[in-house]
Amino acid sequence: MKVMSINDIQKLIKIIGLKAFLTRLILFLESDFARWDTFHKSIRHATYFAHGAIELMPCANEQFYAFKYVNSYPGNTAQGKLSVIGIGQLSDATTGYPLLLSEMTLLTALRTAATGALAAKYLAREDARSLAMIGTGAQAEFQVIAFNSLFPLQQIRYFDIDPAAMAKFSRNLASYAFELIPCANVGEAIHNTDIIITATATTRRMRLFELQDVAAGTHIHAMGGDSPGKTELSQTLLKAAKIVVEFIPQTLKEGEVQQCDASDIYAELWELVTKRKRGRENATEITVFDSVGFAVEDFAALRLVYELALEHQLGSEIALLPEPDDPKDLFSVLIPFLNQN
Repeated sequence: MKVMSINDIQKLIKIIGLKAFLTRLILFLESDFARWDTFHKSIRHATYFAHGAIELMPCANEQFYAFKYVNSYPGNTAQGKLSVIGIGQLSDATTGYPLLLSEMTLLTALRTAATGALAAKYLAREDARSLAMIGTGAQAEFQVIAFNSLFPLQQIRYFDIDPAAMAKFSRNLASYAFELIPCANVGEAIHNTDIIITATATTRRMRLFELQDVAAGTHIHAMGGDSPGKTELSQTLLKAAKIVVEFIPQTLKEGEVQQCDASDIYAELWELVTKRKRGRENATEITVFDSVGFAVEDFAALRLVYELALEHQLGSEIALLPEPDDPKDLFSVLIPFLNQN
């Protein structure tokens, strides 16, 4: 079984480059969303605690089975810990044998950003040049870089209630060609921007902005609302927008649309990818991708990492499974180590 540690993922990004990895990941995501009907799908299993949630996210087709263990603990940062961490496994669906165990904290950030960029390919205006980043925590840089891989962004406006997070964001993206504009509030950040990304760590229902604050033709990637009772957008805005989600049963439970009915949702992302439904239809409609994350995305990320790990000979081969000479004699693997006294 191959194990990809955080060090291995870092080496992989160094070898092929962040932009190339994101570009390839977007292609893998698009390919897997196009095969939506071939997957065994279910909503994630979530256990909620006072301070956060721990979730298992499974997904499979006839070739691979994948799952991710992931947490969401917004208060962790006050203790010097990440608010989201993940570990993923990819298995051979024909034998049930695991193939890969991988870190998925970085991978979750990368696949979340790549999925948002993929949705924007169908929902944002092709001439989008400006982006507003609301919330500049751990996910923010990944989002901007992924969107910039598909759109020639010229201006990034950003706001966070934490000045240190804003300074970190600016420092990490200083070498990129787009202009970085720190803003004093949400309204200033989203004024006349083409794309808005909401990524706050709120744990309650709130309204970051209202419908009248959003310019005609804006695309909104709402990625921050990911648990029951947590939202960032108003019901009025959602009712006026074209809403696309990943998997309706899961998004109705955890996304912005928990405020709405299923009839308010225009499409699932796979329907845009397969051209079953049209994405953006004019230059003035407001579009929303209500992203809560879905296991198909982890499946695509693990599939890509496994392919690249084999290609570049990365990761460690760890003997986690017994290999008896006779598969019906499992006890034999213990015999050399038993005390016969």
